[in-house]
Amino acid sequence: MDNKRVLVGMSGGVDSSAAALVLKEKGYEVIGVTMDLYSEGNNNNSASIDAKKVCEAIGIPHIEYNLRKEFKCKVIDNFIQEYSNQRTPNPCIECNKYLKFGLMYEKAKELNCNYIATGHYARIEYSEKYKRHVLKKSSNILKDQSYVLYRIPKEILDKIIFPLGEIKTKEEVRNIVKEKDLIVAIKPDSEDICFIPDGNYKRFLEKNSNLKPKEGDIVNSKGEILGKHKGLYYYTIGQRKGLGISYKVPLYVIGFNKEKNQVIVGEEKEIYKNEAIVSDINLLLIDEITDKMNVLVKTRYSSREEKATIEKIDKNLIKVCFEKPVPRITPGQSAVFYIDDIVLGGGKILS
Repeated sequence: MDNKRVLVGMSGGVDSSAAALVLKEKGYEVIGVTMDLYSEGNNNNSASIDAKKVCEAIGIPHIEYNLRKEFKCKVIDNFIQEYSNQRTPNPCIECNKYLKFGLMYEKAKELNCNYIATGHYARIEYSEKYKRHVLKKSSNILKDQSYVLYRIPKEILDKIIFPLGEIKTKEEVRNIVKEKDLIVAIKPDSEDICFIPDGNYKRFLEKNSNLKPKEGDIVNSKGEILGKHKGLYYYTIGQRKGLGISYKVPLYVIGFNKEKNQVIVGEEKEIYKNEAIVSDINLLLIDEITDKMNVLVKTRYSSREEKATIEKIDKNLIKVCFEKPVPRITPGQSAVFYIDDIVLGGGKILS
């Protein structure tokens, strides 16, 4: 197997195009692959067309990989299931685990590629201290995506390349593709969930599942009825806007009672928690947590890291105790543990 042969996931955007270009200029034998994930609308089709044009322009082969069935099973069905249970999922994390760093790696082996690469903003390096390859934050901290990568199987960390990990600004990345006059150079960044390009997740759920608006009570923690809600899946922990309640102080969603079809709200102080229970653990830096550890914890992609201790309380459960109370701890989101700029691991927030 040629150790300079790499399969690059290409979405037709700036980052993945730059990643392919960087690798080609470093002497790798590059193959571009666009994963066909979702059939509705023309988003995926245009992505594939743009990726193919980029590959032609830089002189590398391009293939398409139909993973619609797998994407529905692992990502979309999970997304629907989580909202059905009043949990707020992050579908990118599931996609990264099962498709981009799961099935794409299997395809790479079929094609005799020793590596896979993507345009994610993160780094993988060999650590002498830990005697293994480690996942680290990007040099471009504003774009860092290590949070959504914590579920990568640690067994393949040494087979993954993030060519953009050392680049400090998005402008530098754009310049890489501008210099080659590639058609994607002026493409805007995509911030939406790929299968919900209009951002309306409620409409998506209603169209693709049995979830339908079902009015119920909005209550406070004492059980007093303050208003009506449109359906439990319309709300998420910490939400303030759109409650339709006139009250003496601002109110936030702090929980749900599925049996009674109630949204529970409270004052700002009630959205803060001192601890969280995390399940479905994936550890990258170590093989097992044996003692209480001091770490930094990120509980949402856009949140800041918080000082905390973590300890194993069951086979696949970790208790996180925060140094200071943290707002909006949301079941379904992930808690990702860091030691300095290295990802220790993480898991799904259970409560």
